[in-house]
Amino acid sequence: MLTPLSPQDPGLRRAIHGYSTAGTWRRLAYRVGQVGLEIAGALPQDAARALGGGAPPLLRLEAGVDPRPSAAAVALYVHFAAAGTVSEMVRRQLAGLAEAGFAIVFISMAGTVPEADWQAARQHCALVAQRRNFGRDFGAWQDLAVEARRRWPGATELLLANDSVLGPILPLPPVLAALRAGGEGVFGLTESIQGGPHLQSYFLLARGAAATGDLFGFLAGMHMSHSKWLVVQRGELRLARWMHGRGHHVAALFGYHRLVAAALADPDERARLAASHPLLRDLEALDPAARAALLLGQPLNPTHHFWHALVRRLGFPFLKTELIRRNPGRLPGVAGWRDLVPADSPCPVPMIEAHLQAMDAPQTIQTQENETAAARKTGQESRNAA
Repeated sequence: MLTPLSPQDPGLRRAIHGYSTAGTWRRLAYRVGQVGLEIAGALPQDAARALGGGAPPLLRLEAGVDPRPSAAAVALYVHFAAAGTVSEMVRRQLAGLAEAGFAIVFISMAGTVPEADWQAARQHCALVAQRRNFGRDFGAWQDLAVEARRRWPGATELLLANDSVLGPILPLPPVLAALRAGGEGVFGLTESIQGGPHLQSYFLLARGAAATGDLFGFLAGMHMSHSKWLVVQRGELRLARWMHGRGHHVAALFGYHRLVAAALADPDERARLAASHPLLRDLEALDPAARAALLLGQPLNPTHHFWHALVRRLGFPFLKTELIRRNPGRLPGVAGWRDLVPADSPCPVPMIEAHLQAMDAPQTIQTQENETAAARKTGQESRNAA
């Protein structure tokens, strides 16, 4: 079921569509201005960091309870919550990856992590780290990739994952089996063609010694930034083309063309699409070929606009956290997400709701005593972990 990605450049039309998801020139102008201000604010900080070296990114590093010294599969998992909470849902994700054979490096970018939550994460992981929140997920992956490569030099699988998805709401083993069935290469769950064909980076798996080594190399050579836009351009949007250039097979389990075909084949999903975007309001009036051409020419975010079809039609195991928490595109029907979660789900509705509530909790304020104790422990734990 894996769909190979095309290595083509995005081109101006698709690049514009990637930034103009509301389908209006006003939205495009607003987005261009927003990005310009973000980059203008980030570049001086990037220059200062490059010249001064910046503060060390790692705040804490400790061996986990499940070290797996000879593991062939390694997962770098990035976590963030304002209060530092490692929810039961996140722990369920970690447990699932451990059961699938991964030695897990857990990387939290929270300002503080409650000790009970830190210890709970250690139970499923080979290594647990806390770092400053810089460079987003790719920055976290880059910082711990060096340590992962040192500890597991013979690894032939490297998974990049984060907690930006809710679930799994459906069993994860069949999904991992499908990715592993692709042989050697780099595989993701969803393909986006916004800004050019690429793998969305919340769940990426490199397989084979060559692909794993090159993914480590890609992370090592990436220039991080305080700008989210620059990190996305240099990381998620560039990765697939870079790996293609190194001769690797790059594919998605839920390719964009496959997803479009599945959604358009269902009248209910067509109605959802028509209500989700200004340029799709007349979708039902078009013939089948014209409908597909419209969606391929006006690419949408797969995990947002196709969220319902992904789960109901194709068995996608996650919901995108940003969609459920904020629904930035004001898509209709998102409030009914609970109807897609089966009663026997690996992560049932109450568990997901508790995770969302924890994400919105205010950040815990450490006492001076705790800060001093944590600082004292960090040096010793870093030496022990090394």
